[in-house]
Amino acid sequence: MLRRTFLAAVGRAVPGASAAILLPSIADAGQALSKARLIARSARPEDLETPVHLLTSWITPNDLFYVRSHFYTPSIEPGAWTLRIDGDVDHPIELTLGDIRRLPSTTRVVTLECAGNGRALFDPPVAGVQWERGAVGTAAWTGVRLADVLRRAGVRASARYLWLDGADRGMGRAPDFVRSLPIDKAMQTDTVLAYEMNGEVLPMAHGFPLRAMVPGWEGAYSVKWLTHIQASAQDHDGPFVQAGYRYPRRPIPPGTLVPASETVPLRALPVKSLITSPANNASVDGATVRISGFAWAGEEDVARVDVSTDGGRTWSPARLGRDRARYAWRQFEHVWRPAGSGSYLVLSRATDRRGESQPIIGEWNPAGYAWNAIDRVRIDVGA
Repeated sequence: MLRRTFLAAVGRAVPGASAAILLPSIADAGQALSKARLIARSARPEDLETPVHLLTSWITPNDLFYVRSHFYTPSIEPGAWTLRIDGDVDHPIELTLGDIRRLPSTTRVVTLECAGNGRALFDPPVAGVQWERGAVGTAAWTGVRLADVLRRAGVRASARYLWLDGADRGMGRAPDFVRSLPIDKAMQTDTVLAYEMNGEVLPMAHGFPLRAMVPGWEGAYSVKWLTHIQASAQDHDGPFVQAGYRYPRRPIPPGTLVPASETVPLRALPVKSLITSPANNASVDGATVRISGFAWAGEEDVARVDVSTDGGRTWSPARLGRDRARYAWRQFEHVWRPAGSGSYLVLSRATDRRGESQPIIGEWNPAGYAWNAIDRVRIDVGA
């Protein structure tokens, strides 16, 4: 079932699709019907979290994919939309959606996670959208290589960053949401400008008509509703680069404020696992219990996942699923035979190819980013 879903998504990635199918109305209609199944962390702007028990397949369906928005969803007229590329380039260009879809297409399966996923789990608490564990999902993203578009504009050797800007605008005096992407990451063949998600036109909530997809890095780099790319020798000086999405240079005591000068940009995702079944506080019966979930490690590969059913005293290796892609999560499963009835604390711990494993407690930081502590659920085993 999972493989058929993936092949269907790849099979529908047709670069020469006609303008008649460039509207996301059908996909958005289905998403609107499913929003009641997501957890509204904010209604406006729209921040919707996926209940983790609904994450059951390697490819996350569009209507169950979490939604992160900094500002209100913009109104986009497809016929009038263009992507402008200028700045430190030889040939400033402006591309229509038709221009972009006529370029050679590519599909990448990528796990996308909000930097603040797990923010609600920090102690002491931190400000921001109180995501728990479900601001993450995996999709097959179809579009064009960002490097191919940049070559058409003739990006100069002096350019070190791309400033990515979308059609959304801040309310009142809020600054524009602009992210600064290092040119080395932008030129990698896996970094794309996506116009389809799981074989469907990119839904409006996920950035129609075009979004960046920066694999292995925290989700804010994958700017939605993209309209402008500016090449520059300098990093962007806006608050979403100089103050936001940054991490302390060194571990700090919980509750400590850190000046921006003592932080670095948050980029690659840390190694992490997520138990999706059984659900937390679930009651289960039977001689065996199937423990399953997902593990990912940003730009690294997941090497193994271990599961404990006795609060961390002993660990057993879980079986990793066969579906895999470089920047996508791995599904894991462990079949457990409880010794008897009672309440059990079940833990999962992922390790990447470098040998990095999840910590017992997430490293506290004032923005509540990159929570990756060992995952845990408590379940009640019946007779």
